[in-house]
Amino acid sequence: MFGEIRQLIGNSEAFPVLKNWTFFNHAGVCPLPAAAADAFRKYAGQAEERAYLFTGWYQDIEKLRHIAAELIGAHRDEIAFIKNTSEGLSIVANGIDWQWGDRIVTTAVEYPANVYPWMEQVRNRGVKLVTVPEIDDENGRRCVPVDRILQEAADERTRIVSLSHVEYASGQRHDLTKIGEFCRANNKLFCVDAIQTVGALPVDVKAMKIDYLSADGHKWMLGPEGAGIFYCRKELIERTRPIMVGWMNVVDAQNYGDINYTLRSDAQRFECGTYNVPGLLSLKAALELIQTARLGHVAQRIRELTDLMIEMLSKKGYQIVSPRDKWQWSGIVSFTSPRHEHKRLVAELRKEKKIEIALREGRLRASPHFYNTEDQVARLVEALPAH
Repeated sequence: MFGEIRQLIGNSEAFPVLKNWTFFNHAGVCPLPAAAADAFRKYAGQAEERAYLFTGWYQDIEKLRHIAAELIGAHRDEIAFIKNTSEGLSIVANGIDWQWGDRIVTTAVEYPANVYPWMEQVRNRGVKLVTVPEIDDENGRRCVPVDRILQEAADERTRIVSLSHVEYASGQRHDLTKIGEFCRANNKLFCVDAIQTVGALPVDVKAMKIDYLSADGHKWMLGPEGAGIFYCRKELIERTRPIMVGWMNVVDAQNYGDINYTLRSDAQRFECGTYNVPGLLSLKAALELIQTARLGHVAQRIRELTDLMIEMLSKKGYQIVSPRDKWQWSGIVSFTSPRHEHKRLVAELRKEKKIEIALREGRLRASPHFYNTEDQVARLVEALPAH
């Protein structure tokens, strides 16, 4: 592991949460690193003392657009800022010119943000929502087989496949390259909820043949809630309607007295009004921190921590639910105990040990980030009751 990331691991000055908590819920809402919190404080001071004058806020937001594009292998013209993942997915669901009988393919274990926007189209547009169920694989781990997704996608009426890159409850990571190549070759749209991977694992929208991607910044990107990114492939921008139109969607937005309803030709056509300026400035600082650590090293570190966690949990008798092969592992470790009441375990860890994990779909879920330590992993496992 190289120096840049090594200096950040266990660094309580860079990650003040380490002073108070053993925090393993980055798949939920992350604690802010000091740099991201400092960006909030700087904004507040500037806004208090000088309003917006000579602050550089909007130049920094443009820098963020370039950083976000680089992070996922996109062009800056393909990036829009959104307030949450749901907004980005809703842009896709409501921006497509649906035909009666079109099919939407997803899984039966998606987070609701990737369900309700499509259900709305079923109700109002006469389309069909197809959900592929989760099963036990040969190792007893929970997963949705990629072949079953492709089987449903192959139907001639399938218009779009929409998946979470990583499923929030099981931690399964889908092979997006295989699915994306199939969709592109067969004229299907491919939409990805990437909130559980961007900032933690490599995402390349070009190599993965992704058409649309949405991700809020408050999980693995280490940013605040309410500031996220939306990607629309360049060729689809002018074919996708914005779901909300305001003063910023248009080509000459700052010429207030000249009403010219011509939508922008880049992804900023999906930005309808004033930015969440402090949130985006904080997200920029967080992503710059991840740039410093280097994403490849971040992913390697997360793999090391989750492998260690699984090894220690298994020795203590806990059943691992998350798939862990080459294509399916992620930063989420879901596990169960047939002998203990999960809700009580989560509450006791939080109250008595200051250890934070989550409960999702009846499973215990731990999600460490790169700055967590091996000692913290050991602390979690030691705090859990033995079998």
